[in-house]
Amino acid sequence: MSAPTPPPYPPAHQLLAGKLVVVTAAAGTGIGFAVAKRAAEEGAQVVISDVHERRLGEAAEKLAFILGQRPLAVVCDVTKEADVQQLFERAEAVAPVDVLVNNAGLGGTAPLVDMTDEQWSRVLDISLTGTMRCTRAALRRMIPRRAGVIVNNASVLGWRAQAGQSHYAAAKAGVMALTRCAAIEAAPANIRINAVAPSLAMHPFLAKVTSDELLAELTEREAFGRAAEPWEVANVIVFLASSYATYLTGEVVSVSSQRA
Repeated sequence: MSAPTPPPYPPAHQLLAGKLVVVTAAAGTGIGFAVAKRAAEEGAQVVISDVHERRLGEAAEKLAFILGQRPLAVVCDVTKEADVQQLFERAEAVAPVDVLVNNAGLGGTAPLVDMTDEQWSRVLDISLTGTMRCTRAALRRMIPRRAGVIVNNASVLGWRAQAGQSHYAAAKAGVMALTRCAAIEAAPANIRINAVAPSLAMHPFLAKVTSDELLAELTEREAFGRAAEPWEVANVIVFLASSYATYLTGEVVSVSSQRA
């Protein structure tokens, strides 16, 4: 039996036409870049950020072919409040931020008995507290305008157990809780906040930091017999950011074919 193949890449439908979309951790080949690319294809003006300056520049050049011009690319370490403020100040100099996609996160594998405080704190600071910092900065600008959408990138590990992932799972469960509580606070200002929880989206960086054996095991659990393409997760994020999801807030959407 041949290996399962992903479906064709779907055409765009201008779901985000006229919107300014900020995407964190958009460099490289993962979900963040896929979201920025898909948002641009759907008619959005995008602002991308990442902590890796060289890769961020490369991502901006790739997006220039879609947008017709190089998007604003801001180096931002989400563990630093000053960087987060600079990101939003520079984005808002272009146009009011309509959509924020919190994609920045850090994984890793370590048994809890061997995990250091530094390993734990680093994952939590990027994946959870970084999401909080960016969400807070966005809300301070969106609430006075009574408009805006935030989509957070969580993980099925916020629900499910996997050895060696206690720090990452705790961070992503925190992102889910943050999403729900922030959504209730933001709803009176007509702002929606949701999250996606992917199971397994394959890209080169994941392959570098995960063993072939574990990737094979995780892939076997998927109902379609393959990992998701990053753009398949990006499509759901775009949906949540669009006017097709106007009554969805505080929800975590599992982007997964994984058996329970």
